[in-house]
Amino acid sequence: MSACPACGTGVLAGESFCERCGHDLSAAVTAAACAACGSAAVGADGYCENCGMLQPSGRDHVETDLPGLAGVSDRGRRHSRNEDAMALAAAPAALLAVVCDGVSTSARPDEASQAAADTAAGVLAKRLADGDDPQAATRQAVRAAAAAVADAARPGEDAPACTYVSAVVTGRKVTVGWVGDSRAYWLGTHSALLTVDDATPGTHMLTAWLGADAGEVVPHVRTFTTDGPGAVVLCSDGLWNYYPEPESIAANALGQAPLAAARHLVRLANEAGGHDNITVAVIPFGQGEPGETTVAFPKERSD
Repeated sequence: MSACPACGTGVLAGESFCERCGHDLSAAVTAAACAACGSAAVGADGYCENCGMLQPSGRDHVETDLPGLAGVSDRGRRHSRNEDAMALAAAPAALLAVVCDGVSTSARPDEASQAAADTAAGVLAKRLADGDDPQAATRQAVRAAAAAVADAARPGEDAPACTYVSAVVTGRKVTVGWVGDSRAYWLGTHSALLTVDDATPGTHMLTAWLGADAGEVVPHVRTFTTDGPGAVVLCSDGLWNYYPEPESIAANALGQAPLAAARHLVRLANEAGGHDNITVAVIPFGQGEPGETTVAFPKERSD
């Protein structure tokens, strides 16, 4: 289940309109540009008229463009399927995004990531609409996502598993929550990595994830206050493997519309090798007075 971008009500996959507010759900997903060269000249037969590439279908390449935020998820060049997933929602008081990366060594990682992203986005939207503060809403969303992934386990097989990262933007505050090594970045005058990987240093060996074999899931949840315009980027390791530094992401994302920025970052990762699935969500905003952009870290940890 995902959330209606207009009112936050939970909606099922395939529904054309929100039963609560009547919002056209089909308008949220846009036709993709060419996954290889970025050209908009993709014919009805699915082939790019610029470079000739047959375009991926289904979850191989997904684009979501909402008022105020956008995201792109792509299979990459090496994997046989896209095991990443994302869910985005826009509401008058908040913008939110969730990115999950299925653990390839687990069973049905694509199902795990999709269940986690859809569940978390639905809970976040509802909790925020009900008046919960973003940190409390984020913790509830992670619990629900973890339960959804754990419930997908089947006897006699390895448990499905995925990572998780989310962001809620309300005014000049950004609340991020994460489990695993999917990341959140702040892009601005002083760009910064907002998350710390749950992984053995120097490796991709996870020390925390969502899944029936994960034990107690305790998310990291932190709120940052911004001063000036900038953007929040959520991504799977398919991007940050090639562009780990916030400055390199900022140089290729700031100054563009959200969808254009997400497309550009995904294309760069593919051009660099596309070794993994790539998912990027971009939430730009410009509250505050013009001038220097900083991220003020809380005096006390809020994990």
